[in-house]
Amino acid sequence: MKLLADEGVDAPLVRRLRQEGFPVLYVAETFPGMKDLEVIALAQEEGALLLTTDKDFGELAFRWGLAPLGVLLLRLEGLPQEEKAARVLWALREHGQVLPGAFSVLDRERLRVRRLP
Repeated sequence: MKLLADEGVDAPLVRRLRQEGFPVLYVAETFPGMKDLEVIALAQEEGALLLTTDKDFGELAFRWGLAPLGVLLLRLEGLPQEEKAARVLWALREHGQVLPGAFSVLDRERLRVRRLP
């Protein structure tokens, strides 16, 4: 599964995902300062699942109908980097088949998946 990590996603998490074999395009490396609408367009162009920490993508997806392949909103503040990576890897490996076409929220305890309109 191809991933697009928004600028707010931690660089150590991006590195870990790459080490685990996930192809990740990282906005902070290639397009710093990119606006949300441009991020969505890039994710659509790349056919990538968007990883983000920015709740604004929820409004863009549900209120305005703008969404890439899928969105995984990371709500993992305060966790050590290794735990963040473990949670994200778990979500991608165990539930990757349901993430495309959905707006999903991953927190410390669960993964919530809501189909996009």
